[in-house]
Amino acid sequence: MGPIVVVEQTMKAANYLNIIEDQLHPYMVFVFPTGNGIFQQGNAPCHKARIVLGWFEEHADEFHLMSWPPNSPDLNPMEHIWDVMERQLRAQTPPCPNISTLRDSCLDIWYNLSPVMYQKLVASMPMRVAAVLKAKGGATRC
Repeated sequence: MGPIVVVEQTMKAANYLNIIEDQLHPYMVFVFPTGNGIFQQGNAPCHKARIVLGWFEEHADEFHLMSWPPNSPDLNPMEHIWDVMERQLRAQTPPCPNISTLRDSCLDIWYNLSPVMYQKLVASMPMRVAAVLKAKGGATRC
């Protein structure tokens, strides 16, 4: 997993593109220097914006963008990570009193998540993809 990027405004296509250019691109090129990396994003409107998809097409020789079926959150291992983070945040006592403390807690949790969890989520991807294909893009138990 790469670094977490704190976004303090509504995510629009232009903001997302800036994150891709400034954070994701150098990270993917560093981690996958031979261009065999695969980036996964969902179907959020900013992910599907013409300027964003165009940027990915221009950089297709550096890493690949995973095709994403509509209405299929079952493929996204990030949902499991958000769930783990949310449970850890809710377990904190006292709860975060303000947005600054919440941000700091999220960063602390993110950087202390188990690498084993990431490895298991990545290893589960072939099974997830097969299940979604079997369900013809619909929901699965994965």
